Amino acid sequence: MTTATTSKKTALRPGFDYLLLRIVIFALIGIGLLMAYSATMATSLVNSADGSVWAEAVHQTVMVCAGLVVFWIALRVPPRVVRKFTWLFVLVALSLLILVLTPLGTGRAEVGSQSWIVLGPISIQPSEIARVAIALCGAAMLANKTPTSGLWRNVNTMCKDPYVHYVAIAALFFILIALQNDMGMAVSFALVVVFTLLFAGLSLKFLLFPLALVPFIGYLLLSRGDFRSNRFHTYFDALTGNIEDTQGSGFQTYQGFLSLADGGLTGVGLGQSRAKWFYLPEVRNDFVFAIVGEELAFWGASLVIVLFAVLGLVGIRTAMRAQNQFQSLVAATLTAAVVSQAFVNISYVIGLLPVTGIQLPMISSGGSATIITIGAMGLLCSVARHEPEQVSAMQNYGRPMFDRLLVIPEPTPSGAVRSARKQRHAEVPARGAAAARRRPAAPVPPPPRRVAAARSRFGSPVTAKPRPGRPGSQGTRRLDTNGR
Repeated sequence: MTTATTSKKTALRPGFDYLLLRIVIFALIGIGLLMAYSATMATSLVNSADGSVWAEAVHQTVMVCAGLVVFWIALRVPPRVVRKFTWLFVLVALSLLILVLTPLGTGRAEVGSQSWIVLGPISIQPSEIARVAIALCGAAMLANKTPTSGLWRNVNTMCKDPYVHYVAIAALFFILIALQNDMGMAVSFALVVVFTLLFAGLSLKFLLFPLALVPFIGYLLLSRGDFRSNRFHTYFDALTGNIEDTQGSGFQTYQGFLSLADGGLTGVGLGQSRAKWFYLPEVRNDFVFAIVGEELAFWGASLVIVLFAVLGLVGIRTAMRAQNQFQSLVAATLTAAVVSQAFVNISYVIGLLPVTGIQLPMISSGGSATIITIGAMGLLCSVARHEPEQVSAMQNYGRPMFDRLLVIPEPTPSGAVRSARKQRHAEVPARGAAAARRRPAAPVPPPPRRVAAARSRFGSPVTAKPRPGRPGSQGTRRLDTNGR
């Protein structure tokens, strides 16, 4: 198939990316709600004051509804407005990262990392907000910028380069997240920064030095002897199929394997998981994919993987068809952030990576993480709405029913298109005036029959010249010598 044929067929389906993204995102949210009602039954029964099995599930439903409101707001706000307020969002994220390190931060005693700020029934995780903020920051700073060659040879050039500025901001955020003792989220944040730099055009050779530090960092983690080194030892045991400490450091990984094995090809049925009854720790967050495999079998787990794969493909396609590079970087970075997070979570559940504590996006139960992730997907769908073909289709055929029902306005075209339209509309009167000057004079119509008869009887009237200062004297008749 030729490129021309492909582009022609693509142009015949405007709005396909926007439609498919909504289907995939809402499908993942729906699966997440089902798993919330199933996986939280045991913990709700124990932790709720009235002994209800639905308390945590209802709380997660409220968080999802709040995330859908943010999703709707992201669809209504044009990307140019998002770019204008990017730095305000970055300052809010930075302030929260500093605030969580104060006594207001919680979580170090429970899970070993001081990563949350509790405000009543809502727990805010600033590192989740920081991931989206650094993605928007990179898109705003690096759009339409080219990496400078020989950057490290000139100090002045290096200090003025936007790529260096972005790396400095990202390094500050990374240090604040690492101080929370949350290395899993720090690694996830670093992946977002790396994807942003790669999509912005930075060469791979600049990433060789950070990659060279990975074995050294791994050695430090293994030699510390804490729970992280135990996770690495469990990971290597799982690769060989022999987890030695199944009742200690390897308990969570071992129970996750048993849950997936119980599911098999048929599954135990929705809501019938046995691992959620306090056999598998963090069943509603980190290891919710094990419950998906146990209750919905191999096919349900495969469906989740396929949905994330489709999200990645359509998200990158949206980035390639975006109006400008800012929107392209936003779409590509947010897509890579969510898909890579899902890849890490699923990989450590099935034993391909060490356990990191990273949640499964839109499926794991959470507070601010759910709202921020769904809102980020709203920004991705907003970029898909502003694809040039989609904008043209909406202007010619109207908005889709989804947008009309939710009162989402028509997307605005890019700045270049608006300028061209203004110039074209300004040229129309000028061309009309020039055509009027070139148009030949219209022929004088013949006089009416009564006027022609009067002329034949009395002759043509003779008008006098207007007197100076008498503008109304054009119609005065000139009198002859007889006074007629």
